[in-house]
Amino acid sequence: MKRTRASSSYWLIGAQASEEEATTIVMNQEHRIPGRYGIDEIEASSLEIWPNAHPERDYVVHLEIPEFTCLCPRSGFPDFATITIDYVPDQHIVELKSLKLYINKYRNRQISHESAANTILNDLVSLLSPRWMRVVADFTVRGNIKTIIFAEHTLPTYQGPHPEYKRYLPT
Repeated sequence: MKRTRASSSYWLIGAQASEEEATTIVMNQEHRIPGRYGIDEIEASSLEIWPNAHPERDYVVHLEIPEFTCLCPRSGFPDFATITIDYVPDQHIVELKSLKLYINKYRNRQISHESAANTILNDLVSLLSPRWMRVVADFTVRGNIKTIIFAEHTLPTYQGPHPEYKRYLPT
């Protein structure tokens, strides 16, 4: 895929952007409804792949998402977590803005801690087909209980690195 500059503040994925496409993008920016832009972008988003520039090498991608939120399926109260994703890519890596928007879709979703971690893992494995991946959902204390969910996927033939779980952002 090729990133093409469509205007002073937008990139398109795919072929060269026409003048009409660039104008449409700029028009959409000018007609944004205050307070709705982020909501609309989150609702319209989907996870995207990006080519792995080094598929011949086993290397670990480490991502920390410290502002994950979802809703308790029983009470409806908000739950807060840091999601840590470690993976060894094969042919593709996840495009980071699409991951950010995907994670933000959980904000109003009623889902258990266990399901959140496993659903994120399943969706990323389906998208990327990584050699190895771990998703850790480290939830803040709620009701005097600390919950950390570890979900992992490994290809049967994969023999490369499986690093220990570690957070790099301050807690």
